[in-house]
Amino acid sequence: MRGGWMMGAALAVVLAACSGGEGGEIRVGLAGPMQEAGGRSVRQGAELAVEEINARGGAGGRRVALVVKDDGGESRKAIEVAAELRDDPTVAAVVGHVNSSATLAAASVYNDPRHGIVALSPTASSPAVSEAGPWTFRVSPSDLAYGPALARWSRGQGDRRAAVLYANDEYGRGVAASFADAFRRERGVVVEADPYLAEMLGEAGGAEPYLRRAIGRGIDVLFIAGRAADAEAMLPTVRRLGYAGRVMGADGLLGIESSGSVGEGLFIAAAFFADARGEAASRFVAEFQRKYGQPPNADAALGYDAMQVIGRALAEAGGDRERIRDYLQSIGGRAPAVEGVTGTIRFDANGDVPRNEVAIGVVRGGALVSTAR
Repeated sequence: MRGGWMMGAALAVVLAACSGGEGGEIRVGLAGPMQEAGGRSVRQGAELAVEEINARGGAGGRRVALVVKDDGGESRKAIEVAAELRDDPTVAAVVGHVNSSATLAAASVYNDPRHGIVALSPTASSPAVSEAGPWTFRVSPSDLAYGPALARWSRGQGDRRAAVLYANDEYGRGVAASFADAFRRERGVVVEADPYLAEMLGEAGGAEPYLRRAIGRGIDVLFIAGRAADAEAMLPTVRRLGYAGRVMGADGLLGIESSGSVGEGLFIAAAFFADARGEAASRFVAEFQRKYGQPPNADAALGYDAMQVIGRALAEAGGDRERIRDYLQSIGGRAPAVEGVTGTIRFDANGDVPRNEVAIGVVRGGALVSTAR
């Protein structure tokens, strides 16, 4: 009995050192598809933020460490990852998930009424995230900002007829609907709207039947509501079919700029571009370039901002999960707003940042630059 008591006491000391003890390390979960472009970018941004937080003396004097979990961008795996992080007493909060579908699937775990834990998504853009629960927050604009921004810009360039190909998932459907609705409101015509599954793109023919039909109907713009890998698979076929018009998509296409010439000329809506003006943005870009040897994209910037917000909450609330949630809820109200590299962060009652700071960029020479440049 005494040996068991001593082992239990030793374990309690270890846990205290990890999360609750004075001067102990504070651990933050980081969840997303770490083998995909978006997940890698978010991780890089979060790692840079942690490096800076610790260089400043940590959060409330305590070193911050990341616990990285790969959810593969899959809802089922996201639930498993969320349960692991929620049930780990050394984890104070979570930055994640990256995909909307994974974020929504994991929300029921993080919003457990008995022992919830904050999950701050950098990039989940589905409008449904607003209703995910009191422990779920995000710093990304929603699809209700990305799609309409692209539609307005496209119509302003003189595009009249659009075709939409969308991934048949939470993200793809949301972005496609918001773009199509706004394009029609701007008196444009959506001549085609077809769903696809990512796995079909690797099959013989892939999306060619949809693309051939849309191009044959005479379009000015092709809107791809999916991931960078989806666009990378489609674009060679688009060009082979002789289409020379505009191709565009929302933040899901981020990362394609580093895939060689395939994405050249592709227009993408994002919350941040590496040529953004301002002292904070310029410093972030320089530090990111120093650490990773390449400029950051919006996913990296949003991952950086999300981790900086969590760092602020840890400094104010320590490792107590409920106090962390309460502090986040007060940002922009009782607590000051956070000036992030993607803009001013203040949370509304739904855990959203109520803003429409979305810009349009274009892939040029392997980099994504603002069209206003």
